[in-house]
Amino acid sequence: MQRSRRPPILIAAGGTGGHLFPARALGEELARRDVAVELMTDRRAQGFGEDFPARHIHLVPAATPVGRSPVSAARAVLTLMRGVMVARRQIRRLKPPLVVGFGGYPSVPPLLAARLSGVASLIHEQNAVMGRANRLLARFASAVALSVPSPANAARAALARSVVTGNPVRDAVIEAAELPYAAPTEDGEIRLLVFGGSQGARVFSRIVPEALGLIDASLRRRIRLVQQCRAEDLDLVRGSYYDFGFEAELAPFFADLPRRMAAAHLVIARSGASTVSEIAAIGRPAILVPLPGAIDNDQRENARALARAGGAWMIEERELDAGRLAGEIGALMKAPERLAGAAAAARGAGRRDAVRVLADLVLFMAGGGSPEGFAAVGSGNEDK
Repeated sequence: MQRSRRPPILIAAGGTGGHLFPARALGEELARRDVAVELMTDRRAQGFGEDFPARHIHLVPAATPVGRSPVSAARAVLTLMRGVMVARRQIRRLKPPLVVGFGGYPSVPPLLAARLSGVASLIHEQNAVMGRANRLLARFASAVALSVPSPANAARAALARSVVTGNPVRDAVIEAAELPYAAPTEDGEIRLLVFGGSQGARVFSRIVPEALGLIDASLRRRIRLVQQCRAEDLDLVRGSYYDFGFEAELAPFFADLPRRMAAAHLVIARSGASTVSEIAAIGRPAILVPLPGAIDNDQRENARALARAGGAWMIEERELDAGRLAGEIGALMKAPERLAGAAAAARGAGRRDAVRVLADLVLFMAGGGSPEGFAAVGSGNEDK
């Protein structure tokens, strides 16, 4: 538990890893600076409680207004209003100088409560497309921190109060980034890492075994595969590999994923903001398959950004089949210089200092500063 005499910074984040990982990174950095942190979130984040560096975790009612049903929309709005009342009571008790939101609808009640309570607020957008919750909150927030300049869907007024900080990554990622990339040698092994969360893991569980089965046996023998699979798919995937004599390390979850990314020669993954930021910070080449059907196509834009920088290759899921993936993997195995070039480009696009810059901004605003004033004194972001 943190012990600090300074007023706490209140962090608000949705109950998914994409919002909570950068929030946790900020919490870790503030803890190193002897600044207490309180977390406000919804019930989905309870599983993160042991890892999050906060004195206390406060659960607030929250809901996502989705679907076309007026009744469902009304219920969601009422739930959010109840969340605002709960959050406002906690803000009055905690007296934070700043509330920092990381998106997702669970961040809406705390940020609106901050506005009603006259407390300064900052929102952070992780994606190359500003999410719906942050688009709403940008109207009321004192400032906006961005992972990329001018994300799609961001209002001009929000950009006028913005600072580009990058997307904070966890301490484990910073540690993993110390390991330099070494391209596979001729006839040497190539380490392949495949992961993608619950939805991505299912797609990859179906396609990756078939794709590797299509690769020439002399090349396939060089592959050392680590793959995330949903628990219910493990036996099926293991059986698929067993059928053609291929061994793979399979698991539903890897607690040491940053270390495994650093050890990989090639990553195959979805393209959520945290995933792309971590791949770039560590500097590893990747084949990115955006999650289809997202309302704002944020994963597609995240993948495109890294692909434009030369650090990744994007394949839309509708274009992903075993033959296409086998061809991509086989071609890269035969061209280690392409892998090395993409690793360098990914690292060049990464922001390993993002958490430090964001923490500087948070403390500047907590002391009464403005985003314009922060930009004027310099953000200290020269060290990528």
